[in-house]
Amino acid sequence: MRFTTNAYPKEQRRDAWRFALQRLSIRLDEALDDGYGELVHFRSSQAIDFIRLTGTAQSWVVEFKETPGACWLLLVLDGAARVQAGTEDRELADGDILVGRSDHVVRFSFPGDNRVMLVRLPQAAMTARLKAPLPDQPRQISTDSGSGRVFSGMLRYLADTIMEITPDHARPVELALPEFLLSSLLDNAPTKAMGGAAGMRAGLLERIFQTIEMRLSDPNLNYQQIATEHGISPRYLQKLFESIDDSFGHYVKVRRLERCRLDLRSPLHAQKSISDILFQWGFNDSASFSRAFREQYGVSPREYRKGIGADTQEDMPRRGRPARRDRTAPDPAFRAEEEDGGEGASLAMDEAPPVSMPVRHHHLPANPQTVHWGYFSRTLKPALTIRSGDFVTIETLTHHANDDPERMVQGDPAAESVFHWTAEHKAVDRRGAGPMDASAFGRGPGEGFGVHICTGPIAIESARPGDVIEVRILDLKARQSGNPRFAGKAFGSNAATFWGFHFSDLLTEPKQREVITIYEVEDGRGRPPSAHAVYSYRWTPQTDPSGRVHLRYDYPGVPVNPATIERNYEILRNVEIPIRPHFGVIAVAPAHSALVDSVPPSAFGGNLDNWRTGPGSSVFLPVQVAGGLLSLGDPHASQGDSELCGTAIECSMDALIQVVLHPASELREQIRDLDYPLIETATEWVILGFSHADYLKELSDDPQSEVYKKSTLDAAMRDAFRKARRFLMTTRGLSEDEAISLLSVGVDFGVSQVVNGNWGVHAIIRKALFTA
Repeated sequence: MRFTTNAYPKEQRRDAWRFALQRLSIRLDEALDDGYGELVHFRSSQAIDFIRLTGTAQSWVVEFKETPGACWLLLVLDGAARVQAGTEDRELADGDILVGRSDHVVRFSFPGDNRVMLVRLPQAAMTARLKAPLPDQPRQISTDSGSGRVFSGMLRYLADTIMEITPDHARPVELALPEFLLSSLLDNAPTKAMGGAAGMRAGLLERIFQTIEMRLSDPNLNYQQIATEHGISPRYLQKLFESIDDSFGHYVKVRRLERCRLDLRSPLHAQKSISDILFQWGFNDSASFSRAFREQYGVSPREYRKGIGADTQEDMPRRGRPARRDRTAPDPAFRAEEEDGGEGASLAMDEAPPVSMPVRHHHLPANPQTVHWGYFSRTLKPALTIRSGDFVTIETLTHHANDDPERMVQGDPAAESVFHWTAEHKAVDRRGAGPMDASAFGRGPGEGFGVHICTGPIAIESARPGDVIEVRILDLKARQSGNPRFAGKAFGSNAATFWGFHFSDLLTEPKQREVITIYEVEDGRGRPPSAHAVYSYRWTPQTDPSGRVHLRYDYPGVPVNPATIERNYEILRNVEIPIRPHFGVIAVAPAHSALVDSVPPSAFGGNLDNWRTGPGSSVFLPVQVAGGLLSLGDPHASQGDSELCGTAIECSMDALIQVVLHPASELREQIRDLDYPLIETATEWVILGFSHADYLKELSDDPQSEVYKKSTLDAAMRDAFRKARRFLMTTRGLSEDEAISLLSVGVDFGVSQVVNGNWGVHAIIRKALFTA
């Protein structure tokens, strides 16, 4: 990510710079109103943040309390700085390095032009190596000689090349940086700086760690050798490890496993066999290595090398997806295999049926030929046909992108192609499940209530009614703006509209108002992913390119004319919304003769609007027609339970999914009796109930209209209760009385949404409730 104040008018630069620094937990203290600021930020795969900051005279405060256990270091590349930390006050010159803990509050004052490199290391990147706490006050590292000098040179090179660095290039740095940091801290450290006698023991232990690190490849490494080399008794060495609740043997094994893990994913070692790697790092038995690797990381070495899992657990420097459910993502080499014949090895997946053919990876772009807007249909021609176990990178667009076309449409070829609409031509003609002649409401062709842009459908070979399709959500990322003015940024829209639960209960005038809020969606560079409001505006009558006037927000995709609205930038100050990316719509084609409105969810899935359908989850859908015909859309950056005002943060997204077919004859117990959508995460089963479990069958007289009139939360709660009771009785073998008691004391029911025609209530059954 690159940010520069030059992109803003002079009067806005100070506030823009303050906000950019705030995103990285840096608080701007003083700066010239017409000053300059630039930051470049890169986050490595192990969540190490590299931030290069350039600016004119200014002061800012570093405080990373939201990342406990982390540490940071700052290298002055150019200029000078005055540092204030507690009662200490010091000067830093060009080339000096300062190291601190995340709970240190440090003020840096730069009297003139300056350029610095700030690196933040999460606790996971240091835990395996740093057993002693960092000093109570920030500590300066000498760079005149020794490891400090080499360390400084490495950081300066990183700063100079930060715009070109890639995750692959960063992997060796991720490995070396903690080692150099520890070596530099230990070099010539006085007893007082290390914390007295306890600090001296910690320093000795760190030097022992360094020796072990250099000897990991020696299969005969033992604690007697290490004790002799450091002039201590073997018993004292054992006591040192006991002081950190560890043992010599366990520590060595974990460090060897970590080195093997890094090499298994490194392009530098792609040609090495697993045996070569394990022998290189001191293991001498492949069977015991495999057992130890699975115990440590939850997957086998072979699965991990193929990209299955082990990027999720908090005790490792990983990418932060929920545990175990991301174990199937293909690595870059595997992702390159396209549907036109790329050969890949079959993946052994827990609880998945055998895959007899090579697993493939497909790309399904969003364009007028691959999307359908506002409806589902069993007659749709598949945009893609896949086999069970295949991976798909799928592009999905929000139907709200034209709420701010400058940020969410312009420069994005996919969005521009789908939203293309002039008086002469509309790229996607049908929008919704209504009549093409706009005879019902006069809003426009295909004016039915359906609103969602869905990518697909995807046909799954051999899928038949009675089978269950599992959609594994492996990754989901916001699409960045294609407009050069907003390069590197992503945006979404929240529309508080006439169909929202709030609309008839407004307090302030004008009461019949609809308000659009535009959010910037950030991927969490240096902090938890979040969104913040950019501006809002009230909906004003908009004339679409076909000449129709829309007094309300009643027809999806109408481009908003910026000249007709008044933007309010003074909203939701100092508010951050945690990012919970998910699909609002995940559906198979319903077994219904007519086009089906995309808004009300049902037994076929559809507009579920439950934020738990994010990365790391699986969504199970009962197949209703041959091929399944899976569609995905309505991507959200974040949503609360209820989706009260009518929408979430609607944001175009790209996803990596894996689709697994579970034939009716091979269904495992959790899905054997499934006739409704079910969500599974690493820790929960989420049972989805609706006012009408299958409204297309229950409401025989014009169901697509009646469902909007007859939905209640009481009915949705009743449906969720009945499904959850059946789930516990059939999958856990509980009696009805046992199930009812457990539902009352151990299961959380919540409101999924009250705005989709067919209202939703979900039951969350935690797996931890069951000890076996």
